[in-house]
Amino acid sequence: MMMTPEVFLTEDGRQRALTQLDVLRTVKRAEVAQYLQEAKEAGDVSENAAYEDAKEAQIRLEGRILELEQMLATAQTIRHISTQEISLGSVVQVHTADAREYQYTLVGAYEANPSAGLISHESPVGKALLGRRIGDVVIVSTPGGVKTYTILLIA
Repeated sequence: MMMTPEVFLTEDGRQRALTQLDVLRTVKRAEVAQYLQEAKEAGDVSENAAYEDAKEAQIRLEGRILELEQMLATAQTIRHISTQEISLGSVVQVHTADAREYQYTLVGAYEANPSAGLISHESPVGKALLGRRIGDVVIVSTPGGVKTYTILLIA
């Protein structure tokens, strides 16, 4: 049996995953069932491309539902407590060497959305920030080059 990676979710992330699961179970299942029914009614299913597409859509949908159910069953909810040290769930304000300021929230990989300021604890920047404190200078090698951050605030 394959080990599943640990998944960490904020409460917001858990709610978004539950909402997505609910939509997939109700709305999307009904849509795929309708598509499948229409394709069946179109004639001989052995040579029906629409039927094959509908079956593929059904397989992908059920796979995604199973994936979400398993993730939600095993995910650990992030309960950020410390404002002294950066950990999962921390909101961190940093200052860069080129005088820019950024605010990041450290989240699990599932919720990561760098353009929204949600960075994974598994990303180069996330790994480098974990365990650090206000005033620490962090040098990170990223795909975009080496970055230097000074930690200004941990919330």
